[in-house]
Amino acid sequence: MESYLDSTRKLFRFYKSLGDKSIAQVSEKHINYTHNDDSNSIAILVKHISGNMLSRWTNFLQEDGEKEWRNRDDEFTDDIHTKEELLVIWEKGWDCLFGAIDPLTDTDLERILYIRNEGHSVVEALNRQLGHYAYHVGQLVFLAKMLKEGEWDSLSIPKGQSASFNKEKFEQEKQRKNFI
Repeated sequence: MESYLDSTRKLFRFYKSLGDKSIAQVSEKHINYTHNDDSNSIAILVKHISGNMLSRWTNFLQEDGEKEWRNRDDEFTDDIHTKEELLVIWEKGWDCLFGAIDPLTDTDLERILYIRNEGHSVVEALNRQLGHYAYHVGQLVFLAKMLKEGEWDSLSIPKGQSASFNKEKFEQEKQRKNFI
């Protein structure tokens, strides 16, 4: 089970790095862009992800993951105006998450915790949040890429370069390592 925790921690860090690299590529003027009234800006996505993290991971294992002090609806109010402010909020959420999951051991994995009074094993809670953050980070990456209008530095294998990427990989010896 320790490998599950290591893998999960790496995946959370991977999704954080995708967000970091995407935010770094957009200008301050783009952080509040929305396609329409029903869509979210990068700033709103960051605010929601961080708000969720602060609620879920503060006093993890001791308190319900939906805190009374959380104002989820406010997370969808676009009131972040600078990239510096955005990054402070982004880092605060991730620091809370890693502060909660880094100390976990395999003996914690079957412990039960609650989110909105619904019981979850630690494994279920980790999987739930990993999926939730991957979903929203994907939205953030898409928005950032769209706003860069062709000036995007790819975060994965660029279009048209799969063959050369695979060729380089298959020229190496087989090895056990995480793709991250």
